[in-house]
Amino acid sequence: MRPSAVQLLNILVPIKRAVDYAVKIRVNPEQTGIDLNVKHSMNPFDEIAVEEAVRIRERLKDAVKSIKVVTIGPPKSAETLRTALAMGADSAVHVEIPESAPAPEPLGVAKTLKALIERQKEGVDVVIMGKQAIDDDAGQTGQMLAGLMGWSQATFASRVEVDPEQKVANITREIDGGLEELRCNLPVIITTDLRLNEPRYASLPNIMKAKKKPVEKLTVAELGIDLTPRLETIKVTEPLKRVGGGKVANVDELLAKLKEAGVTGKRA
Repeated sequence: MRPSAVQLLNILVPIKRAVDYAVKIRVNPEQTGIDLNVKHSMNPFDEIAVEEAVRIRERLKDAVKSIKVVTIGPPKSAETLRTALAMGADSAVHVEIPESAPAPEPLGVAKTLKALIERQKEGVDVVIMGKQAIDDDAGQTGQMLAGLMGWSQATFASRVEVDPEQKVANITREIDGGLEELRCNLPVIITTDLRLNEPRYASLPNIMKAKKKPVEKLTVAELGIDLTPRLETIKVTEPLKRVGGGKVANVDELLAKLKEAGVTGKRA
């Protein structure tokens, strides 16, 4: 897949509906997963991705032709798409799956996004997505998509600059040792880190406008993708509750407590 023939950027932003970050996670009674009968919202890292796409347009003006958001999820995910449209995206694609279907795994999501990209008549130049979702913390989809597409990739981005004339993107990414600067040819896959930006709140007029923006609905069958999970979750349980510690007056008392607990020292 090549970038657009003309020097106008088409940006794709995958987003996910996840349990709201402020909700306390609880395991469901069947111990098959977490309780999903709680408040949901857009994955925070994906909010950052939408915000960055809009900021790229604000910086480059008419050089950005379109910003399209896409989600894979049940019917309720349409609300998440409307939030992204209210933030400034132009259009949306909803790959709808049944409410009872298991959450797609990263490889399945990457294959679905690849199929969507190949359907875009005007091509896709930049894919911006969250580095991970807060529900599974997998952090794999962006890298898998780049591998499937054979495109440049820059993960954990804390700064993004796109040059549509040179068809390159300069990305600063966060690594353990500090910061790393990359220069990537378009098309490129970018995953966002927390420090990239602070997402805006959608204004009431933009929320109303979002209701009229186009949302295309597709199924995985239309895309020719099989989202059957490759992994089986046997059981989900909450971690053991921590037991309070105690104080000791001296080393002898500490050694006695350890001995009572069955902890014995061994010579090296």
